[in-house]
Amino acid sequence: MKRFFPLFLIATCILATLAAADAFAAAQTIVLPEDPTKAYITLGILCVAGVMFFLEIVPLPVTALLVPVALSLTNVISSKAAFSYFGNPTVVLFMAMFIVGEATFVTGFADKVGALAVRFSKGSQVKLLLYTMMAIGLLSTMLSNTGTTVVAVPMVLGMCMKAKIAPGRVLIPIAFASSLGGTATLVGTPPNGIVNGVISGLDPSLGIQPFGFFEFGLIGIPLLVAGLLYYALIGYKFLPDKKIDTVEDDLIDKKPRRQNKMWFSIVIFIFVVSMMATELMPLTTAAVLGACLMIISGCMTMREAFRSVDWTTIFLFAGMLSMSTAMDKSGAAAIVASAVVKMVTNPWMLMFVCCALTAIITNFMSNTATAALMAPLAMPIAIASGISPLPIIMGIAMSASCCFLTPIATPPNTIVLGPGRYSFIDYVKAGWPLQLLCLVLCVFLIPIIWPFHP
Repeated sequence: MKRFFPLFLIATCILATLAAADAFAAAQTIVLPEDPTKAYITLGILCVAGVMFFLEIVPLPVTALLVPVALSLTNVISSKAAFSYFGNPTVVLFMAMFIVGEATFVTGFADKVGALAVRFSKGSQVKLLLYTMMAIGLLSTMLSNTGTTVVAVPMVLGMCMKAKIAPGRVLIPIAFASSLGGTATLVGTPPNGIVNGVISGLDPSLGIQPFGFFEFGLIGIPLLVAGLLYYALIGYKFLPDKKIDTVEDDLIDKKPRRQNKMWFSIVIFIFVVSMMATELMPLTTAAVLGACLMIISGCMTMREAFRSVDWTTIFLFAGMLSMSTAMDKSGAAAIVASAVVKMVTNPWMLMFVCCALTAIITNFMSNTATAALMAPLAMPIAIASGISPLPIIMGIAMSASCCFLTPIATPPNTIVLGPGRYSFIDYVKAGWPLQLLCLVLCVFLIPIIWPFHP
């Protein structure tokens, strides 16, 4: 029964909000669809996909591919739009960084980094996990959490190989740490910028100023610290306990390295990271250029490059991006969000509902789109209730990034899916306690930092 609980919870929320939607339609603060048929179809497809994901009736990539097929056949979105995301810049970024990451293995660079990390942690799996999460989390405060994760994965794989630890014991926590670290600054994650833009559009006479660059850290840093402490003390017990495939690992260890090309791979890798960090190039451009240079320099062959791409990650992410668009364009997300938020007026309950609903929607929809949906919805309700909108808006921003229940919730979650050999349910088992912890911290800490009645 435990494996069905998250699905039951999501289905119950959706059904309850649909039942209440008509009752609140007359008082909406956002535009709802005149004909909700496509919205209901979208929610139906999402529920079916959720069942298939959790039960793994068919392989995850197949389920993800069936989503744009279903959305296209039901005319929720056009076929062109449904399948256009296979050329999405983030999808291309994933493919390019798989190639760059594999090149670090082929030349032996990842081995060196892994050996250094193992020596530093003195063989302790918990220390190894904690140090890695700290490094990723801190980097993500100033860099894109997506870029940080794609750069870190090959190094973490090398570290796990040297320590004889299954990658599944480490990769999910570093993805979560990347998302938590991104909440600490304005540029760490897109939802922070989205909510600041919404505040900037308010009437100046209200005297409500956007959050400062580091102001997000007042709650973002506590969330990151809570995540680190959780996995260091107890969270590691919830990680999938997959046995290492010793046959495959032996083959990897014995695979000849092109060590004469190691310095080429190091220079190219540093170049890619530098371009991403300084934003002199867009993330995707830097990654694709790095992948091309790895092949041109002889660090790896074209056959190795093609084989290095994890197609499960690519198909899952690209396929489910169509669901994100359908939720937005059909009005499904607006119906669910508006129906729930309109039910409450108490500041603390409004805070809880906004945070919980944002977290649920974000696990199946782009966190950027979720923040863009929820912030304009909740802000006028808060102002009309005579309370400051700042705590509500901050709660939405944090909850849009603190989503740990599915591999499609954030790009970092998706990136580690293939390398960690995770199933859909692995994310639920590893993420639900942290999801609950972050929700509690947001609901109780944010109003203390930004009071409802300043």
